[in-house]
Amino acid sequence: MYTLVLITEDNRILLGMKKRGFGVGKWNGFGGKVEHNECIEAAAHRELMEECSLACDQLRKVGVLLFQLNTNTELMEVHVFRADEYQGVPTESDEMRPRWFDIDNLPLDKMWDDDRIWLPLFLDNKSFSGHFLLNDGGFVLKHQVNIIDDDGEPIEPFFAHL
Repeated sequence: MYTLVLITEDNRILLGMKKRGFGVGKWNGFGGKVEHNECIEAAAHRELMEECSLACDQLRKVGVLLFQLNTNTELMEVHVFRADEYQGVPTESDEMRPRWFDIDNLPLDKMWDDDRIWLPLFLDNKSFSGHFLLNDGGFVLKHQVNIIDDDGEPIEPFFAHL
């Protein structure tokens, strides 16, 4: 299990350039692996602080994304959180370099391929669930994304252009 936190402010979003490890060279939200005996939301708070020195009193869970590589049967379960308020100043860490982007000018060519599919729902303040089959390069081969209600039940399928 993994977490992903995206912070929005006015008409912009805070992303971090991954400096090392999995996803190096890509802009992404802040997050990582849920540790043994750690709840998902606590992991999201911890990762946000470790990666960009920010704290949030309230994280709102907006999505769950499942990822599978076409060469592996193991699933990565990513819990996506949104924060519209935070404390601190975004600060570079050894893992991430934070930067604000206008929502109308996102660096999609330097983000994960699947972001093009589910990020519009996030930006539209909708909750969602998704399942992605990726190749070894991280490109989407197949996907299914649903808009979900407050109980986590699918309301309707969502189709995005790749």
